[in-house]
Amino acid sequence: MPLQQYIKELLYQHECVTVPNFGAFLTRTVNVLIHPETGVFSPPRKEISFNRLLKSNDGILANYIAQKEDMSYEQALRKIEKQVIVWKQRLNTQHLSFSGIGEMRLNPEKSISFSPYGIINFDLNGYGLKSFIRKSLTPPIKKEESKTLPIMENENNDDLMFTPSENENNGSPVLRYAAIGVIAIALVGASYYFGQQYVANEKAKATEMAQKKIKSNVQKATFDLGTLAEVDLSLEASPEIFEEASLDQTYYSVIAGSYRSIENAEKKLASLKSEGFDAAFTEVNPEGLHRVAYGRFSSKREALNLHNYIRYALKEEAWYLEEN
Repeated sequence: MPLQQYIKELLYQHECVTVPNFGAFLTRTVNVLIHPETGVFSPPRKEISFNRLLKSNDGILANYIAQKEDMSYEQALRKIEKQVIVWKQRLNTQHLSFSGIGEMRLNPEKSISFSPYGIINFDLNGYGLKSFIRKSLTPPIKKEESKTLPIMENENNDDLMFTPSENENNGSPVLRYAAIGVIAIALVGASYYFGQQYVANEKAKATEMAQKKIKSNVQKATFDLGTLAEVDLSLEASPEIFEEASLDQTYYSVIAGSYRSIENAEKKLASLKSEGFDAAFTEVNPEGLHRVAYGRFSSKREALNLHNYIRYALKEEAWYLEEN
C-alpha cells in the first residue's frame, strides 16, 4: 500500500504524523461555524497543514507500517527512507500530490509550499456531516397600503366630532409589524455580535490546545520496547570473575562504551542507571576492555528495539552486540 494512504489513515487518529527526514503533517480543529449573512452552517472539521522543520522520527508512522505489513520496525524505516528519497527528487522537477490530503511544490525560494485539498474531513466527530443553509424562522414583513379616508364636508360648517371605533382602539396592523421588525433586527444584530465573539474565542482555545498537543507528540517517541528481561548483577564483582565466567546462553546487548579501566566502566554504569536504564556489564572482550551496556537481554527483539530507540529517538551513540 502507498505511504500516502498510511499517512491519511493516521491523520484520523493523531494531530501530528511525522515523516522522518521529510516533514510533519499537522491537523488543526475548527469548530462549528455559522455565517450570519448567508445562513450557511459548517460542521466541525480538521484542517491539514505541513511543517518541513519537524523531521525527527516519533515512531508513529514506522510502527503503523510494521503492523499493517507484518514486518519489522527496521524494515519499515528503510521503506520510509526510500520513499522520501523519491519524493525529494520528484519535487525538483514537478509537484507532489498526496491523495485526499494536499499538494506540494517548490516555490522560487526552494522551499516546500503545501496546499491542502480540504475535501476530506479528518475530524471523526463530524464524520458524515455536510454544510447546509438554515432557514430563517422570522416570517417576511408584508407592507400594507395606507388607506385614505375621505373627509366629509359639513354644510353647516359645524365642528365635526369623530368617535373611535373598536378596531382603531386595537392599534394599526402596520405599527404591529413595524414593532416586530425592529425587535427582529435587534435580535439578529445581537446574535451576530455575540456569535462572532464566541467563534473568535473558540478558535483561540483550539489553536492553543493543538499547539500543546503537537509539541507533546513531537517530543515523545513511541516505541514498543516490550518487557525488559530482569538481569541480576553484582557491581562489586571483580574483573577476573567476568573474564572467567562462561555464558550458558546467548545474550544480546546494546553497548554504550568499552573501557580499559574498571573504575571508568563502573562510573559509566552508575551514570546509565541514574538515567533509568537497566545497565549491565557484558563479558570482557579479548583485548581486555570492560564493556558497559544500556541493557543486556536474552531476547534479540528487545535488544534491537532498545538500540533503535537510543539511536533514532535519543540520538546517542550505541552498537549492537551478540554474545555467543
